[in-house]
Amino acid sequence: MSELFPAERELSQLLVGPDSVSWQRASDARLYLVALYPLLLQVAHPTVGAGVRDYSDFEQRPWDRLLRTLDYVNVLVYSGPDAVDAGRRLRALHKGFRGVREDGGRYYALEPDAYAWVHATLLETYVAGHAHFGTPMTEDEVERFYREYRGLGRLIGVRERDLPPDWASFRAYFDDVVERELVWNVSVDRVLNAIKHAAPPPLPLPERLWPLVRLPARRALFVGGVGLMNAALRRRLRIRWSAADAAQFQLLGVVSRGLSPVLPNSLKVMGPAHLRIRQQAIEHGPLGRGASGRAPRKAA
Repeated sequence: MSELFPAERELSQLLVGPDSVSWQRASDARLYLVALYPLLLQVAHPTVGAGVRDYSDFEQRPWDRLLRTLDYVNVLVYSGPDAVDAGRRLRALHKGFRGVREDGGRYYALEPDAYAWVHATLLETYVAGHAHFGTPMTEDEVERFYREYRGLGRLIGVRERDLPPDWASFRAYFDDVVERELVWNVSVDRVLNAIKHAAPPPLPLPERLWPLVRLPARRALFVGGVGLMNAALRRRLRIRWSAADAAQFQLLGVVSRGLSPVLPNSLKVMGPAHLRIRQQAIEHGPLGRGASGRAPRKAA
């Protein structure tokens, strides 16, 4: 068995179920507010940004791209053993992505550092997103979530050594990549412009959220995603951020966190419902069918 993927005997320790922190925290509806954050962190990496520039149709179909990302993260957490084949298909999909970065260097989408960085941005987003917009995780929950989600990375070919062993080490790694690796490139502006000019997103956000803050969905997604960045990174990525933006970010967080006592569990754990609603799209997408022709099963 290749070291890129876990052995069969390891799968029971890597797949997660309803008693896991990942299951309970990975599909809160309020996390749609931070959907832009991991995408910007990803495309600011020179290799990922070049791949998006050369192979992505994000500008033409931004919400389709975001929905496919949601399909992926929900399959990984909520589809049980079917996540194994889906992870292999995802990695295989990236094998042909090669080219030249904006700095003139060659890139390959499966470079271990760049490939692991994409998974790392999701880890960061869940913890930071819940801290500002949802129910903040306790220290114990953060550690458990990190171990679980790092393990799920093994299913897509992120090797165990590619990410640090614990949350404290991950924070140091994450801050180092942000400071040393992330730069402005054309993909950063393409993503921001696509969000700015796109039609309203077809995302199941809590209806009661918008009247309270009186923000259009596109604006809320910009504020929610960019607001989680530190100021130095925003400046480096040439993203304008005003005092009004900061005030809206804080207000949106207060309102969103305030929904915690009344938000139904169906909106706090949306993953299984997402897989049911998107079953046909997932079946016909890159995650849906392997050589066996089987599609991911519905979540329980």
